[in-house]
Amino acid sequence: MSPSPEYPELMPGFSWQDVDADGVTIRAAVGGSGPPLLLLHGHPQTHLTWFKVAPVLAKRFTVVATDLRGYGDSQKPPGDPAHANYSKRVMAADQVAVMAALGFDRFDVVAHDRGARVAHRMALDHPDHIARLVLLDIAPTATMYAQTSKEFATRYFWWFFLIQPFDLPERMIAADPDYFLDRHLAGQIKVDGALDPRVVAEYRRCYRDPATRHAICEDYRASASVDLEHDAADAGRRVEAPLLLLWGQYGTVGTLFDVIESWQPKARIVHGRALPCGHSPQEEVPDRLLQELDAFLI
Repeated sequence: MSPSPEYPELMPGFSWQDVDADGVTIRAAVGGSGPPLLLLHGHPQTHLTWFKVAPVLAKRFTVVATDLRGYGDSQKPPGDPAHANYSKRVMAADQVAVMAALGFDRFDVVAHDRGARVAHRMALDHPDHIARLVLLDIAPTATMYAQTSKEFATRYFWWFFLIQPFDLPERMIAADPDYFLDRHLAGQIKVDGALDPRVVAEYRRCYRDPATRHAICEDYRASASVDLEHDAADAGRRVEAPLLLLWGQYGTVGTLFDVIESWQPKARIVHGRALPCGHSPQEEVPDRLLQELDAFLI
């Protein structure tokens, strides 16, 4: 097995390591000094989605940017009939274990897309570990499924495609994984020139791995099954950490959902606003995102 790559030209000052998270190896980039800050990416990205903001944040924080289990260069456990290996509960536990292994018991979290769903579950299951929480461009999973419309199903078709039983989506994406990934990114990004070709090349490298594609499908299958069961069981609980919501005003979430209203029953302290971008503020409007984080993570 070849060693995991490192990216000093993209994330100067960071070092890369494979962290044992209670039996699952999680790839992490660590840089900076100060209070700990965990960055969690979404689909179809890796931790490199943070490369425009992580070095700046590292001037104030010890930044830990990981690949979620199944993504990037983290370990990819096989799926199971209940999709439990990719439940957000298990994925959240991975990240708490990573931070513990690095010596951090309590930390801030900034999370995007799938990573934000992991962070939501982390805040419920491990409230004592989360100081402040920032979720980028999501409404709660159960809310988005419950309020599905024709327009949402058209825009976010992969929510319904990737949850199909093994191995239908895996086999179909395998025909041309680069095309599927590129079309996915193109539909989400609304700021011209936001995607760095070097980073996209890494997304493609990882997406070409059949184990990654299977893990991604399992992640989505879990969201449509076991994760909903966990959310229903915790329907009366709220996120205790202060919560900042940021979303793209030109993206699907900001267009079709009332983001603040959707989270008010889910968290005790909710703030948020739209940013002038699509789905990925960290790549599309990094300076604006940094301004918001600077004001919130004080």
